[in-house]
Amino acid sequence: MEEDIILGKTHSLEINRFVDFGCYVDGKNLGEILVPKRYIATGKAEGDFIEVFVHTDSEDRIIATDEKPYIEVGQFASLKVVAVNEYGAFMDWGLMKDLFVPFIEQQTKMDIDRMYVVFAYVDSASDRIAASSRLEQFMALGPANYELGEEVDIIVTNKTDLGYKVIINKEHWGLIYTNQVFEKIKIGDKRRAFIQKMRDDDKIDISLRKSGLEHIDDVSELILAALREDEFIGLHDKSEPDEIKKQFGISKKAFKKAIGGLYKQKLIAIEDNGIRII
Repeated sequence: MEEDIILGKTHSLEINRFVDFGCYVDGKNLGEILVPKRYIATGKAEGDFIEVFVHTDSEDRIIATDEKPYIEVGQFASLKVVAVNEYGAFMDWGLMKDLFVPFIEQQTKMDIDRMYVVFAYVDSASDRIAASSRLEQFMALGPANYELGEEVDIIVTNKTDLGYKVIINKEHWGLIYTNQVFEKIKIGDKRRAFIQKMRDDDKIDISLRKSGLEHIDDVSELILAALREDEFIGLHDKSEPDEIKKQFGISKKAFKKAIGGLYKQKLIAIEDNGIRII
């Protein structure tokens, strides 16, 4: 059985015929789909397969493009709002026609030039591709079933008083506690991470490093906390003991041992005039 062509997804489709303004590809369940001329690579012929993203134009006609959007239907991504009107917000997703976010699908009112994590979907009422920042409705309904230490994909959605809230494997909520953050993190970051703890209340703790904080002592954490705030500190192993004592309340020996360990774990860079978080 042939796989259906889904609006808002990338597919490899066969060229049926050429016309002056482009070509038509076999969209199977969606019928023939126009690929405008500017999106067709040179040297293509009837019968060739081309990889295209299927969407709708400004007149809601189904078309395809070889451009790669920043998000596809069924995915989460951080996008920038480029316009707002009485109906909702419009986000730049890498295509000529902006991605629409209805007001009713905005977790908080969206503002121009700000970034928001959204989920792309096909609106059942209009058959149009849209996005939503009300992410809860797109999470998995069943309980999470992860192994401790399991490597997972995450996207960072927002910062809380406890740390950073993330989506795990496009299905479940997780949290990276502030004292687990040893590097720069920004909203919308996608990366690999590790399951640190499955809580009794079904909440999931996430670590960016497989070993978590196993090798981070109190002094090292004190230094990392300061670096998370300022990114750079003008102290190093040649600094005067009084300078180190004034900033951290620790001895120079303890400071040197801590930054040596952090350097070996590739959490900081030691520069001529100080240390910097990586």
